[in-house]
Amino acid sequence: MSLVLYRKYRPQSFSEIVGQEHIVQTLTNAIASGMVSHAYIFAGPRGSGKTTLARLLAKAVNCQNRGKNDAEPCNKCASCLEIMEGRSIDLIEIDAASNRGIDDIRALKDGIKFAPTKEKYKVYIIDESHQITKEAANALLKTLEEPPSHAIFVLATTEIHKMIPTIISRCQRFDFKKLTLIEIVKRLKIVAEKEKAKIDESAIELIALNSGGSFRDAESLLDQVLTFTGVSGKKGEIGVEDIKDLLGLIEIGLVSKFCDFLIEKKAKEAIEFLNDIMDRGMDVQEFAKAIISYLRQAFIVKVAADDAISIDNPLVAGLTKEELEKMTKQAKSFDEKELSRCLNLFLEAENKMRFSPIQQLPLELAIIEHCVPGEK
Repeated sequence: MSLVLYRKYRPQSFSEIVGQEHIVQTLTNAIASGMVSHAYIFAGPRGSGKTTLARLLAKAVNCQNRGKNDAEPCNKCASCLEIMEGRSIDLIEIDAASNRGIDDIRALKDGIKFAPTKEKYKVYIIDESHQITKEAANALLKTLEEPPSHAIFVLATTEIHKMIPTIISRCQRFDFKKLTLIEIVKRLKIVAEKEKAKIDESAIELIALNSGGSFRDAESLLDQVLTFTGVSGKKGEIGVEDIKDLLGLIEIGLVSKFCDFLIEKKAKEAIEFLNDIMDRGMDVQEFAKAIISYLRQAFIVKVAADDAISIDNPLVAGLTKEELEKMTKQAKSFDEKELSRCLNLFLEAENKMRFSPIQQLPLELAIIEHCVPGEK
């Protein structure tokens, strides 16, 4: 069985980490100077590299060949290889979503008393640590405050606000940022090159755009694309249309045409257009999301006014030169308040669609409210 891309190409050195340079610099300085803390909190969105950096920290502090003033693990010694292959006895990874109770923490506390089996440090990585119960968190407090010298804790969380302040106060906190489009594209290009895949840059940008700022999600999407094109026997370069077909993305030309009806206040035509694309099998929920994304980009173009936005700007990522020109023209047809109100109408409609007995009804009502005089 072949490994999925995000596991196959998980960074194995600090230099490979993209997008969290502020955290990498602090950690590598601490490792090189021998000032590693006993407990860390890694907080940030999913797929931003929290677990990857936690494993790198475990590997670096236990590396048998690491230089005195160096932070990078050698990736060749027995310790590094065991951690890389997931068979190190002294790297303990705990999923707090399923091991969150006081009995689980008591078992951890009992185990931490014993010295590492082979390594210098026992490293505990507690994922989704915000899900630890209040009683279990209180049981963990004393251990976090005064752990044995051979233990290091890394608490990873996507919801730092749910963690009790007394836990946070006993750890060094690092806040991971959501990855930018440029950072994700850079990483995807490296992975695609290693896979010897011919993929158009616009297609890579489209994958990055649909990853939600997560490296893991972006690499999973790329994996899906490469599998699809390999199975279908496609030759040559993978393009934007392949990505759109596979991910079920809405053609931007359809959204642009729909916005023309909104600008011209043609409610009847807009509703007929909406129902027509539904009859053709298009996902109306995805269409609603595409409208919101398009109106948001149009709003950004409108606000920029005289400062022309180019297609290289991440704020309008995914648009061709012609599509951006059309959007700019459409944005000029709205005033800012009208465009802002229209965007809010469709945001509310998209939320209501989940509970509506007729899925497209909230969108139809948003069209009427925007287009018909006297409904404002």
